[in-house]
Amino acid sequence: MSLARHWRLQDQRYRLMGTQCEECGARMLGRRYICTRCKSRNLQACNLKGQGAVYSYTVVYDAPSGYEGLVPYPAGLVRLDEGPLVAAQLTDVDIEEVYVGMPVEMVTRRLREYGEDGLIVYGYKFRPKLKDQV
Repeated sequence: MSLARHWRLQDQRYRLMGTQCEECGARMLGRRYICTRCKSRNLQACNLKGQGAVYSYTVVYDAPSGYEGLVPYPAGLVRLDEGPLVAAQLTDVDIEEVYVGMPVEMVTRRLREYGEDGLIVYGYKFRPKLKDQV
């Protein structure tokens, strides 16, 4: 990834950005031009809170290039409180403690170093919510 592209995608890496349908109220992850529920084109950009629950998960033992040093690690689908599903790495939790339905929140964390210059790439991951926050 070029340095220019990294900075162009910065908002998407540090916040969960979505789209909200002005007709039916559906919220979707990422930029959309047509509502997936009602097919309206009346959509507005919105920020998603980044809170939800683990919908499904797995443990990664054979990681993609650049992530080999992290294995094994949990990765999952998180159902956000607003509705969309997000695929992300789960962090700050032992593999044995992850469960379907576990309340989680988004955090910005280091993903990896990239390229000869050692560009550190940050992005979102999900960690368990503290018990007093649930």
